[in-house]
Amino acid sequence: MTSNFTTKATIATFSGKLYKLSHPSKTTTTDMAVNLFLPPQALSPTSPQRVPLLVYLSGLTCSPENCSEKGFLQARASQLGLAILYPDTSPRGLNLPGETDAWDFGLAAGFYIDATQEPWSKGYKMESYITTELLDTLFSDPVFGAYLDRAKGVAITGHSMGGHGALTLYLKHPGLFKSVSAFAPISNPVNCPWGQKAFKGYLGEGNVEEWKKHDATELVRKLPAGTDVKALVDIGSADGFYKQGQLLLENLEAAAKEAGVVGLRVRYHEDYDHSYYFISTFAADHVDHAAKHLGLL
Repeated sequence: MTSNFTTKATIATFSGKLYKLSHPSKTTTTDMAVNLFLPPQALSPTSPQRVPLLVYLSGLTCSPENCSEKGFLQARASQLGLAILYPDTSPRGLNLPGETDAWDFGLAAGFYIDATQEPWSKGYKMESYITTELLDTLFSDPVFGAYLDRAKGVAITGHSMGGHGALTLYLKHPGLFKSVSAFAPISNPVNCPWGQKAFKGYLGEGNVEEWKKHDATELVRKLPAGTDVKALVDIGSADGFYKQGQLLLENLEAAAKEAGVVGLRVRYHEDYDHSYYFISTFAADHVDHAAKHLGLL
């Protein structure tokens, strides 16, 4: 059988395997890198089991390597029988003008939205790529798809910009993901410098009503009272970006309370920062959160 993916490396980790993959994307018009962790339950030579999937979305400047090497989500996922997918944060290779001028916009900063402004609309369509093309390509793949059980479901999590992505993709695509969690997410991008810069470039300056369609706080504000969002969010009190007003998690909490939305669990952790020391400390909790809603716990 021939896979839709090219395997660049296979690495043993926590009794499972991490596959470093790439595939040609029609959505981004580039080759896209993606890492996939398969737990030992899926790879058993005698009694393999199809397993559910957790999607992890990375933050600004990151690639599929960062969390798969430093987040240690695989440790708990291996115990529970959960696969993890690590997509990239933007297209690479488009060589658009200005694409590498700033670390918080352009390359490795796709913000998990579909850009409408030129030249970004040529390939910066990370929302469509992840929610449609990547998942469909993976689950239908004759090699890797055989290890996965789409009927058991998919959960989503992410960090910082990826936390924004996880929250908004979960809210914008009801039923696609069983649960959501986030580490230090950009929770109200229409009101923070990172979000305003990205939305001006990708969606158009002054188009605030369009921006709000990609803002977790604004999306939660419009949910019917009693909606269960099945969300876990962690943040550290020593997070420098939180202190700078880039994350605005309190706005998300306030919107949920005002709308009568339930199921949002926010935890503040003394002394923790924005780094992978923070992520790896609470990684097992986020895997457990996904596993619970995927029927593994």
